[in-house]
Amino acid sequence: MSDAPDGPEDQPSLDGRDITEEEVFAAHEGGKLSISPTVGLTGRRDLAIAYTPGVAKVCRAIADDKALTARYTWTHRLVAVVSDGTAVLGLGDIGPRASLPVMEGKSALFKAFADLDSIPLVLETTDVDEIVDTLVHLRPSFGAVNLEDIAAPRCFEIERRLIEALDCPVMHDDQHGTAIVVLAALRGAATALGRELAPLRVVVSGAGASGIACANILMSAGVQDVTVVDSRGVIHTGRDHLTLIKTELAERTNPRGLTGGLPEAVRDADVFLGLSGSTVPESVIETMADGAIVFALSNPDPEIDPAVARKHAAVVATGRSDYPNQINNVLAFPGVFAGALDAAARRITESMKLAAADAIAGIAAGDDAFGVDHIVPSALDDRVAPAVAAAVARAAADEGVVRRHVAEVAVDHH
Repeated sequence: MSDAPDGPEDQPSLDGRDITEEEVFAAHEGGKLSISPTVGLTGRRDLAIAYTPGVAKVCRAIADDKALTARYTWTHRLVAVVSDGTAVLGLGDIGPRASLPVMEGKSALFKAFADLDSIPLVLETTDVDEIVDTLVHLRPSFGAVNLEDIAAPRCFEIERRLIEALDCPVMHDDQHGTAIVVLAALRGAATALGRELAPLRVVVSGAGASGIACANILMSAGVQDVTVVDSRGVIHTGRDHLTLIKTELAERTNPRGLTGGLPEAVRDADVFLGLSGSTVPESVIETMADGAIVFALSNPDPEIDPAVARKHAAVVATGRSDYPNQINNVLAFPGVFAGALDAAARRITESMKLAAADAIAGIAAGDDAFGVDHIVPSALDDRVAPAVAAAVARAAADEGVVRRHVAEVAVDHH
């Protein structure tokens, strides 16, 4: 059993009310990262081994067999955290320099939760070709790519093209990290209510990166009725002026043929998943089916006050730590990348994401506190990343997406 806090009541508040500006700036002064050597460098012999002339032997070995890079450099467990600063948290397009504190924070979380090294890379371009070409040329320097805070719809194309171009794991966390934890939470909510996942009628409010990814993973997990709503209303096949991505989404969602706006979509729905940053009136939520599930995930302000939502819903979750059921990407991405790198996976597949969600849900279901106010583990639960990593690595091996020779020569740096 983990010593980590089991519930939001045991966690420090992250809503900003008890954090001073001086405390924040002091913590970020000089940045949040550093690099330290793993070998001693105190004498001439140490220098001769770690650098010249000894290092030449390792260079020659890698030149003869590139797979040895996984054993004799840090790249096998190094993640590039990449952003162009166009969709940063709730701040929007603030540019690469202003996004760097977030990328440093992401790297710090990789190290704290999965013992993965990572390098923040912020690019002063929003050109898709330039971003892809840059990372392709940098491929020898890292083992995986975590795309972060890149605006839709460019984020979809960048991720797709990098997956095609690189022989290593690539994942846009704003999409898939969110989707993995949402699926885990929905599994937990359904279990706590004694319900099955497949027949739930789900409404996704928001058709950006995370909304589309969540819709996709829920359908991959067997949910049969998913309806997506954007700022113009329900996405359906009869709507004009849909983007290519939304046109494709319309063909796979909304099986009841709903039209109209959010009120029409939410009426009699079992699940409301808010990912749009909009405000949802109580009068809309109260039209949901009995035993409803409300995930109001906009930060810092949920789409509806959780206390109000709880009057009409059996389970309520937010993205905040000061309410029960915090849905936080940190439950997913450290373990997903650790498992993919441990397995020397060429990519992160849908089955690996589903395995990650199952692992997260399994930890929560095994807790004594499991129930409507504890459908996912704490974001600080130190059992989560190892369990996710193991599940993801198994799924990668089962699916056959591992680079065998690399896996054979790699060593475990834990």
